[in-house]
Amino acid sequence: MSVQIRPATVDDGPFLRAMLYEAAQWNTDWPLEPMDKVIANPITARYIEGWGRPGDAGVVAEVDGEPVGAAWYRLFDESAPGYGFVDASTPELSIAVARLHRRKGIGTALLRALIDRARADGHPALSLSVAPHNQSRMLYQREGFTKVGENRGAWTMRLDLRPH
Repeated sequence: MSVQIRPATVDDGPFLRAMLYEAAQWNTDWPLEPMDKVIANPITARYIEGWGRPGDAGVVAEVDGEPVGAAWYRLFDESAPGYGFVDASTPELSIAVARLHRRKGIGTALLRALIDRARADGHPALSLSVAPHNQSRMLYQREGFTKVGENRGAWTMRLDLRPH
């Protein structure tokens, strides 16, 4: 299996929407809710509405030319924060891999590529929100994210991108 990571473009908006749904429905023990219902949540929708605005950046993983995962970030402000909001200068990341392609290292490759992009873009940090019992939390911790707070039972995690 050959995985290619490429920059996300405005044309990837529909795929990012599908990946946002996957991220929101991460727990396979939960009943699957319809995508339109999940994405209709105003806070969830913030992660993709108007994709391609200034400050948005992302990467897409492809296998044999087909997209199978994505990681992206976007800046929020205090008046309309995301779930893992830290501050207005810290982009919050979202990441998901299609169910059939999980546990193959694609999430790690996506996360590392997005971290590299954020550093290149000059961001001081990245943040995210994750349920403490979500196995992805261990990936984030391996890559250097640390817990900085809690919001509705989910951990807010932050990765400092400044040189030490």
